[in-house]
Amino acid sequence: MEKRFLSLADVVETLNISMAQGYALVRTGDLPAIQVGPKKVWRVEAAELEAYIERMYAKSRERLKGSAAADG
Repeated sequence: MEKRFLSLADVVETLNISMAQGYALVRTGDLPAIQVGPKKVWRVEAAELEAYIERMYAKSRERLKGSAAADG
């Protein structure tokens, strides 16, 4: 069975970003997350991470279309 929730460490490893960048994604709301347990550790639902990745792909495609149109 696949895990429903990922630690922030799992997320930053998957995205190959720094922990500071991971915290920034959560704090800005770009990547929805919840805090659980007495230590209030961050958890990201696997489906939310996949949705974030899909949004970033869409954003990249739009950026590339825009730069291609500007080039000629």
